[in-house]
Amino acid sequence: MQRYIWQREEWPDFTWNTDELLVPLGETRLAQGRLISRVTGLGVTMEKQAHAEILIEEIIKTSAIEGELLDPRSVRSSVARRLGIPTAGLPVDRRIDDLVSVLLDATLNCMTPLTADRLWGWQAALFPTGYSGLHKIQVGNWRSGEEPMRVVSGAIGREKIHYEAPASSQVAAEIEPFLSWWHDRQGKMEGIIRAAVTHFWFVTIHPFDDGNGRIARALTDMALAQDDQQSVRAYSLSAQIMADREEYYDILERSQKGSCDITPWLLWFLGCFTRAIRRSEDILDGVFTRSEFWRTHDHLQLTDRQKKVINRLLEEGPGGFEGGLTTKKYASMTHTSKGTAFRDLDQLYEWGILQRIGKGRSVHYKLHNYCTIREEKA
Repeated sequence: MQRYIWQREEWPDFTWNTDELLVPLGETRLAQGRLISRVTGLGVTMEKQAHAEILIEEIIKTSAIEGELLDPRSVRSSVARRLGIPTAGLPVDRRIDDLVSVLLDATLNCMTPLTADRLWGWQAALFPTGYSGLHKIQVGNWRSGEEPMRVVSGAIGREKIHYEAPASSQVAAEIEPFLSWWHDRQGKMEGIIRAAVTHFWFVTIHPFDDGNGRIARALTDMALAQDDQQSVRAYSLSAQIMADREEYYDILERSQKGSCDITPWLLWFLGCFTRAIRRSEDILDGVFTRSEFWRTHDHLQLTDRQKKVINRLLEEGPGGFEGGLTTKKYASMTHTSKGTAFRDLDQLYEWGILQRIGKGRSVHYKLHNYCTIREEKA
C-alpha cells in the first residue's frame, strides 16, 4: 500500500539540507539579480513591454501544462489591455482575460493578504462556466465528494496512479496551516525557498476539483514578487516548467511519495528557476533590442505612424513581414493614403532607418539597423 507524504506523522513539517542548497541558491540569486537589473534599466515604457512579453509567455505556458492551447493573439490582446498598451484591434477571449486577471492580482497585489476567499475567487475566475471541458466541477470552493482526487495516466482499465491527495473532507483542515505558514514566514525565510515550498505544499494538498497547477504557479509568482519586491515579473517559471515538465512531474511524484525532507524538490526547483531566468533573457532580447533602437534614434522627429510601424517591425524580428514591408502594408497599418505612406517610408530610408530592397512594384523595406543591434547585444 503506497504511503504519501501527507500521511506521514511529521507532515507538514518540511525539512531540507541547507548545505546542499547554498551553492545552487547563490547561482540562482546571481542570475536573478542580473536580469532584474537589466529590466529596471529599460525605462518605464520598455519595462512595461518587458512585463507584457513575460506575462504572455507565462499565460500560454501555464495553460499548455494543463493541456489547453491558447490563441497567442488573444493572450497578447488581454495582456495589452490590462497593462494599458495599445491592442490594435486584437481579439478578446473572456477565459484568457480572467486568467490574466488572476496572474496580475497575484503579482501586482502581492502584499494583499492571502485568504481562502481569495483562492476561491482565483479558481472561479479560471472556470467561469462552472465546467472544465465537458465536466461540471466545484467552483469557488474546495473540492467535495467522496471520490479520491488522483493524478493518473494510462488507458482506461490500465491506469497508473501517480498520486492521491488528501480526502476532500480534510482539505479545509489542510489549508489552514498552509495559510498560517504563508503569512508567518513572509520575510522570515529565504524567499525563493519559501516560493518552492509554497508550490509543493499547495499541489500536494490539491484543494480544488481543477486549476490546482495554475493556482500553485500563481502563488509561486506571488511569493517571488513578495521576495524581490518587484511587481513586474522578469521571468516566467511556468514556461520553464513546461519545457521541463517530464522532470517536473517525476520529481513531484517522487517527493510526494517520499519523506518530509524535500531537499531533492528544492534542488530541482532552484535549477528550474535558474533555467527560467536564462530563458527569459532570450524572450526579452527583443525588448532590449527595441530599447537600444529607440535610444539610438531618439533625436529623430518621427511621426506616430512611423513609430507604430517601426515597433511592429521590431516585434516581428529579423524576418520581418512576409514579403517585407511595402507601401501598401504601411498604408493599411496606419490607415493613411499610399502617397503619405510612400513619403513616410522614403523619409525613414533617407534617415537610414529602413533599407530599401528591389525596384518598382517589387520594392520593399526592412529595418537597416536591426541585425547590427542584435550582433552588438550578442
